Amino acid sequence: MDIPNLTQTNQPLNKKPVSLPIVVALVVAGVSVGYLTSRLQAGQSTADSPSAQKLTPISSEEIKTKSDIQVGQLYGDIKKNFKDTAIGTVEKGSINGEGTHILNREGGITQRAALTSSVVDLDLFVGKKVEVKGETNASNKAAWLLDVGSVKVLE
Repeated sequence: MDIPNLTQTNQPLNKKPVSLPIVVALVVAGVSVGYLTSRLQAGQSTADSPSAQKLTPISSEEIKTKSDIQVGQLYGDIKKNFKDTAIGTVEKGSINGEGTHILNREGGITQRAALTSSVVDLDLFVGKKVEVKGETNASNKAAWLLDVGSVKVLE
């Protein structure tokens, strides 16, 4: 049995070294194209999404009474995505002096949230089951103080 020769041969390879400016230019071009593509897609997804077209900003001219509120509609700030969401029935009042309204959620008194809003008139939603979206604020008196940015009427 023959054993092949495993020693290296000194045959020249026909590879040319790649210069550093070319590598840098390719990396910069790739990052630029990726960034521009992400910006174009982000703009299209928010403008063309079905949920963005159904949103209705609340204004004093459009909504004068509670009877103008429609089930299934979203009222409030339609351009901002809020990270905190809660579902319940809106009630006038505060929790230990925090908030202007209370959101009564399933689970009883321990699950209530104090609500406040500079965007939405919460008085229009008293007695209605809603989904509120907003941002949690620090509070020493209430377990949860939510600054409401948008309200979707469920019932």
